[in-house]
Amino acid sequence: MTSAPPFWSPERHAARRPALLIRTKLKTALRAALEAKRFMEVDTGLIQISPGNETHLHAFETTWRAPGEDSVTGYLITSPEFAMKKLLAAGEAHIYQFAPCFRAREISRLHSPEFTMLEFYRANESYTELMQDCAWILRLAARIGKRDTLTYRGRECDHYAEPERLSVCAAFARHAGIELEPLLKDRDAFAAAALDRGIRVALDDTWSDIFSRVMVEKVEPHLGVGRATILDRYPVSEAALARPCPEDPRFAERFEFYVCGIELANAFGELTDAAEQRRRFEADMAEKQRLYGETYPLDEDFLAALPLMPPACGMALGFDRLAMLAAGVENIEDVLFTPWPLAV
Repeated sequence: MTSAPPFWSPERHAARRPALLIRTKLKTALRAALEAKRFMEVDTGLIQISPGNETHLHAFETTWRAPGEDSVTGYLITSPEFAMKKLLAAGEAHIYQFAPCFRAREISRLHSPEFTMLEFYRANESYTELMQDCAWILRLAARIGKRDTLTYRGRECDHYAEPERLSVCAAFARHAGIELEPLLKDRDAFAAAALDRGIRVALDDTWSDIFSRVMVEKVEPHLGVGRATILDRYPVSEAALARPCPEDPRFAERFEFYVCGIELANAFGELTDAAEQRRRFEADMAEKQRLYGETYPLDEDFLAALPLMPPACGMALGFDRLAMLAAGVENIEDVLFTPWPLAV
């Protein structure tokens, strides 16, 4: 088998250059649009005390040593979320960032261990405002890429159509044939329902494990097909940093934005209850220890800042994936100027 030439070979670069130019134009256009909406661009540090405290999040570790001192462990950011929320606590109201992010154990057509996140926050606004942001961002991407229709691996999406807002429970019923609401507190009944739909379930799978498997196998492939999908109201157990819905605390103010079966963005009405956030982090780290034999420290600075943070909503959007759709390519490497360098 002949291996592909390196990205810096003139021939391969020439083939990739049209997609890279679309990436550059898209970033410029997004900056201009966000500035016009009175967002301020910020830059936060790439090394943090904690890379996040979600069970299945894996980070790159780094070490700092002062002369004559013991080494100190830090982590490359998996998201700028903690740092940006500290800026909200400091008094900023509308901020955004194109952040280089790093996640270990993730590489595929849609995943690079190093990628770019467009993350932005709105203080004192409802998370439904972010749903409107998704719609104009998608149309902007299609315009920059000169796409009549957005496509990915045989799936199509009309970016002019209004996105469908669909609850997680409705999506499970429609695409997996599972009525989720009665199963929210019943792991064994959920396992039985999943098995009945042909989903593999292991004896030690938790409720969340089963939820993720049904999502990936039965639900996600159908989202954002025909028109974009706003998948809203996640079970609160699946929304580590989102506040509960005031009318039904079993669910959270969290949505994900899907186009052509691709998850483009993850958005929250932000949790500001420091005690509840600590409880969730500790529970997730206990599960991480059980599954992977490791944990990450809690960012005590972040927890201390939460009580000062105003009510806010925030969204993290995979900028590289958006560029893929704009450019009409199927591999994330095609929109990275310098793809992941390590052999896999």
